[in-house]
Amino acid sequence: MSILKIHAREIFDSRGNPTVEVDLYTDKGLFRAAVPSGASTGIYEALELRDNDKSRYLGKAKFGANAILGVSLAVCKAGAAEKGVPLYRHIADLAGNPEVILPVPAFNVINGGSHAGNKLAMQEFMILPVGASTFKEAMRIGAEVYHNLKNVIKKKYGQDATNVGDEGGFAPNILENKEGYTEEVVIGMDVAASEFYRDGKYDLDFKSPDDPERYITPDELADLYKSFCKDYPVVSIEDPFDQDDWEAWSNFTGSTEIQVVGDDLTVTNPKRITKAVEDKACNCLLLKVNQIGSVTESLAACKMAQSSGWGVMVSHRSGETEDTFIADLVVGLCTGQCQPNNDTKRASDMDDLFSPRR
Repeated sequence: MSILKIHAREIFDSRGNPTVEVDLYTDKGLFRAAVPSGASTGIYEALELRDNDKSRYLGKAKFGANAILGVSLAVCKAGAAEKGVPLYRHIADLAGNPEVILPVPAFNVINGGSHAGNKLAMQEFMILPVGASTFKEAMRIGAEVYHNLKNVIKKKYGQDATNVGDEGGFAPNILENKEGYTEEVVIGMDVAASEFYRDGKYDLDFKSPDDPERYITPDELADLYKSFCKDYPVVSIEDPFDQDDWEAWSNFTGSTEIQVVGDDLTVTNPKRITKAVEDKACNCLLLKVNQIGSVTESLAACKMAQSSGWGVMVSHRSGETEDTFIADLVVGLCTGQCQPNNDTKRASDMDDLFSPRR
């Protein structure tokens, strides 16, 4: 396959920040890819370079690793066309997977943390329709719960509480993490605890003026998670502790049977994954292609996690584009679970998974 021309342009992501879109031309035609970005980011992620020139897009107009990823995504799409197969089949071949499966989607229904302007410390509360017999049924369950939850929140907290956060989940101005759920819902959480890590402890009210008196220890935070798992059907917790609080991670994972997901901890980086495996810090990798910076490295990270007995969940970012690459990625990698775009205004990933060609 010969590349005839590559052209890059500046576009906007779903948060209104500039990002990179790449057009790659081969004899087979044009292949376009766009790069997402995150709001709560791990400090060990591949550098998404911004220029910090406050006179232009508030310092967010120049790009680093995100430019590399744009080319990598476009090349992968071109490779599929060169072989004459769907993108997900090409990815499956690269990963050595003869068969493919559709994932269980994790619908983000409540936003807090750095993704919303409310007081809720924990970043995402998700529902997982694990009892659905088909992907179509899972979509229906997710949509019905989302709309019913909107009515519950509106009735209890008022119309303004139905505003949505960066991830498309509702962002009611509540502080108590136990509100808003029923026992019938299977729940996943993304805590993003690095966002409220303070001097070896955690501040669950970090959006208020600082007060060290209210900080809690890692053990106290772990006990809170265990109470959630006992009182509610919580089956998955992502980033329960700071990205460098390795001891807390290992202690918690060793004392619970739920899925403990590493995102900021592992940042799709083989070195971080290796340490997490050695320390038994978690048992599932959250895979984000822009954390490591290329498709090839993402596939390697996925295989490393799976060979260690971990689960893998493919995820979008809060600053998303209309590119549907991760829909093909999660199918091709056969991870069985994903965190797609939940925002109904940017539902391209879900629509692509719903495509008849699946």
